[in-house]
Amino acid sequence: MTFLTPQAAEHHRIETFTDDPASELADVATRLTRFDELGISMERQETLDDLTTTMVEKTGFLYGMVNAFSDKQRFLGLHNPPPESGYPMVDRTMSRQHGWCPEVVRRRRGLPLPDVGASPRFQSNAVVDAIGIQSYFGTPIIDLATGLALVTVCIIDPEPRSLGDAKRLQGVVRTTARDAAHILKIHTPPAD
Repeated sequence: MTFLTPQAAEHHRIETFTDDPASELADVATRLTRFDELGISMERQETLDDLTTTMVEKTGFLYGMVNAFSDKQRFLGLHNPPPESGYPMVDRTMSRQHGWCPEVVRRRRGLPLPDVGASPRFQSNAVVDAIGIQSYFGTPIIDLATGLALVTVCIIDPEPRSLGDAKRLQGVVRTTARDAAHILKIHTPPAD
């Protein structure tokens, strides 16, 4: 793996999503170093693909991701709908500014959006426009050693969900995140 100093990251024009780009670029360098220390490849991992498929099956969502935050968002685990379904297929990488996982990384807390359109703050997004996503549930995997959100786990779907089902859906995502942390050997803070 290549290590990026904040200066090198800036040279590679890593897109930032906070009001403090210098700090965020330092966080990128720390994340890359930590991924290397943990032996986490930024490539597809079949075990994580299987984990996202299980999460999607439990929730009825079309898409699931285990998303590593480095120079880009990299989906180490990904579940797309079947190609014949007619729904768009998500690639393995995405801009660090797209979707709602950057917000999960920034705030270091889960983000349940059962009806994206009902939230003025979150209804406008490149993912909504490109794929038509109307519901999102995501949670971070916080690394105990660095305190950073290294990875996010999320589900997205073109159909809004009810508030009544939001707790269950977010619970499935949290459980999947614990399983992903175990697979990736990321030591996380004790649960509250």
